[in-house]
Amino acid sequence: MTTSAGILLYRLDPEPEVLIAHMGGPYWAAKDAGAWSIPKGEFDEADESALDAAHREFEEELGVAPPAVAYAELGTFAYSSGKRVTVFVADGAGFQAPTEGFGEFELEWPPRSGRTASFPEVDRAEWVGLDAARERLVKGQRPAIHALEEHLAAAS
Repeated sequence: MTTSAGILLYRLDPEPEVLIAHMGGPYWAAKDAGAWSIPKGEFDEADESALDAAHREFEEELGVAPPAVAYAELGTFAYSSGKRVTVFVADGAGFQAPTEGFGEFELEWPPRSGRTASFPEVDRAEWVGLDAARERLVKGQRPAIHALEEHLAAAS
């Protein structure tokens, strides 16, 4: 089973917004709905904690460190594929979405060409309202938005 961890930053401006990232590479280039993600990545539970992995992956994907604030575990969400992602939330008020410096990955492109090309892991990050996030996020991460709404309601 694949295990991932990520960070979902939120801000109240005055309505709740979250920071999400558009997945990079040629497959996602022309897509919007279902083509965004919480900054996250895979980790081995035997080697690192989920929160440490979430911080590492945030920086690898977005090219900047996550803000030095308190983080709360929002929950672990299962994809239909069986993959699981543990999401941590934090108040990201004042955090500016990066516009460059994103991490990269290599992929044979075009397929079966024998050529390898580098692509950004994400090609942009944006603050969006919760309804927009629900539409844009990959299906397996959408329950995290509902859990965030419950988290914010409980905190107020």
